[in-house]
Amino acid sequence: MLKTALMVGTHSGCGKTTVMLALLQYLKSKNLDVTAFKAGPDYLDPLWHQAVTGKPSYNLDTQMMGAEACQLQLRKQSQDVPIALIEGVMGMFDGRSGVGEPGSSVDLARVLDVPVILIVDIRGMAGSVIPLVSGFCDYAKKHGTHISGIIANRVGSEHHANIVRDLLAAHKLPPLFAWLEKNSPELPERHLGLKRPEEGDVPDFLPFFHLDDHILSEALAEVANKKQVEIEHPKLLKGKVIAVAKDPACCFIYPANINWLKEEGADVLFFSPLGNEPIPQNADALWLPGGYPELYGQALSRSKSWPSFHEFINADKPVLAECGGAMLLGKELVDLDGKSWPMAGVLPYTSVMEKRLMSLGYRDEENGMKGHEFHYSRRENVQDLEPCFHVQAGDKGVKFKKVRASYIHWYFSSAPEEMVKWLL
Repeated sequence: MLKTALMVGTHSGCGKTTVMLALLQYLKSKNLDVTAFKAGPDYLDPLWHQAVTGKPSYNLDTQMMGAEACQLQLRKQSQDVPIALIEGVMGMFDGRSGVGEPGSSVDLARVLDVPVILIVDIRGMAGSVIPLVSGFCDYAKKHGTHISGIIANRVGSEHHANIVRDLLAAHKLPPLFAWLEKNSPELPERHLGLKRPEEGDVPDFLPFFHLDDHILSEALAEVANKKQVEIEHPKLLKGKVIAVAKDPACCFIYPANINWLKEEGADVLFFSPLGNEPIPQNADALWLPGGYPELYGQALSRSKSWPSFHEFINADKPVLAECGGAMLLGKELVDLDGKSWPMAGVLPYTSVMEKRLMSLGYRDEENGMKGHEFHYSRRENVQDLEPCFHVQAGDKGVKFKKVRASYIHWYFSSAPEEMVKWLL
């Protein structure tokens, strides 16, 4: 039997990722095998999960994937694992719109039929935690799920934790079973959110994390880890070789997208533009994922990969470039310091980094593909290029020969036949 729960927060910034990593570290210290998941379209939190568990962390998103795909992904990636923890997204009831709509943590909890552990930032709070938790419990029930336990973050002292624990018990609310001290380490951040874990060691949260094993066991629900149902894939990419850029400049890759390419029969070959590696010569299609090209402008400006880009595109082979990957194809990249760095020069635009968020949200292509857009840069000099995507909101991208370049990160299996068209 699998024991699982969804870790949610009262709001963005309450410490979901920090507490999630602390709990993962605790379970690993007990020699327990645990798999982590991330609600929503985020790329960075799963990298931190993986740094602790040693295995990929998969996204679960009812808006981008749909209910059945989320259920299947949870079962598929937690086979033969005793514990699965899911980190929520934003506040518990925040989704694409409304209160508890698709894309929200509470909607995912309902779809997966798993209990919720609520993370509460109790800094400067004692009695006020009661109406806060009570309200979240009431709305959780209205949305078809329940809160099984509380973890307090930024706790002032053991005495502070005991006050909150006693208040929760006195008001017959879910128990406080863990708390994290206010002086615990913080995760490093930058404009897109957290930095990548390989840019520094994962902090050791264990000396600051306090947990009641008995209550934890009760807060995690046992669910039947059903035998995995094998889906028959028609092998739409059988015999095809897909080249994928993968390095610190191109690191925003959903593990499920790689799995989908392989399940559809493709051979996946990774290469590094940052490492001066050319596109593999036998590649039939190229995928340039997003990432952090703006942090490596100087190195990329000298990349020896660019001639292979021109050769590949001039051979009329398909290219899907997403966000940072699309920035590589432009004429130049202007970083946050205003320095301009030449890129591959396949397309005439300039990518300019801004200090404010330029666009954020789910995106739907008219042929069924679903994705997400989140970026701090903008394109200049695109007036002579035709759009490549039909989306009601967000970046319509640019098209050149068989190149599709935009700011949107796509979830490949949301419309398999359409994705195959883009790669053939």
